[in-house]
Amino acid sequence: MHVGRESFVVEVSALKSEFDYAIDRVIELLKDPNYTDEALEHIKNQKIGWLTHKKSDFNYIAGTSLRATLFKGSALARPYDGTIESIKDISLTDIKSFISSHIGYNNLIAVVGGDITENKLDEYLKKIIPIFPKVDKKEIKIIKASNKKESVEIYEDTQQAYIFFGSPFDYSYANPDQYLAKIAEYMLGGAGFGSRLMEEIRVKRGLTYGVYSSLRRTKSVSYLSGYMQTKLSTQEEAKELIQSVVDEFIKDGITQEELDDTKKFLLGSEPLRTETLSQRLGRAYNDYYYGRPLGFSKNQLSKIENVSLEEINKFIKSHTELSDITFSVVTAEKK
Repeated sequence: MHVGRESFVVEVSALKSEFDYAIDRVIELLKDPNYTDEALEHIKNQKIGWLTHKKSDFNYIAGTSLRATLFKGSALARPYDGTIESIKDISLTDIKSFISSHIGYNNLIAVVGGDITENKLDEYLKKIIPIFPKVDKKEIKIIKASNKKESVEIYEDTQQAYIFFGSPFDYSYANPDQYLAKIAEYMLGGAGFGSRLMEEIRVKRGLTYGVYSSLRRTKSVSYLSGYMQTKLSTQEEAKELIQSVVDEFIKDGITQEELDDTKKFLLGSEPLRTETLSQRLGRAYNDYYYGRPLGFSKNQLSKIENVSLEEINKFIKSHTELSDITFSVVTAEKK
């Protein structure tokens, strides 16, 4: 089991000969969760220990601070993993109430694959679905990233500057031209040594070992997110470079050579993204969750193959909001 940003996931994987047994154990767990004080205290202690360790994780601190600034006043501004105080305050009643009001048969999505028949699948689902209650469906609220271009510094005993940055991306997960966002994401900061950020900040100036960014797109939020580390003496230069690279990217777009290289990589690496059954099931889930037809990714690949330079640059130049960058930096206090 694991929790995503917008989902609670139960995964079962087993040999075909053991799958009946695995399903029976899942059903047993769902019917009778381990709701005991001892179990809760054990989990809370684990979580508190993890959060205590994160107090010295400067990437975690910078990232948490960025979200707090970028999404001020919203649920995303709170730490994903809670705080030590909030973990201590959780009771068994809180856990039971949350699960019974959020996880129901009427918002359940089942994705199944492997050596299994439809009849057997129906048999399993008819056992599992009635375990869940009916819950009130909750609308996912759209959260906007700040365009205020703020800069926050957190002072720690560090020899490096940890720079996290983000900006709005006015783009919906429901848009059919996701392939354009994928190309733009790859070229700006997702391509490693082929990206603009890496080329300008590491290759040309040697200010970091690596700088990366992505265009996050979910039902609740769409925004640019990125990070890097650099020397304390070059943190301001690095921030200015991030800003200028994004500004020039929006102003000028990409070249035909960059587009050709991006096409080669995205098309050539596709088999690596569908190697395992788990990867293929994950894609099927995403297609359904985001209201896309099954096989949406394959359709997008054909569009990547045929996209023109004019089309991708029109898309990039239309998203001037990406230049409204907010920075969060963990650094040493200036003497």
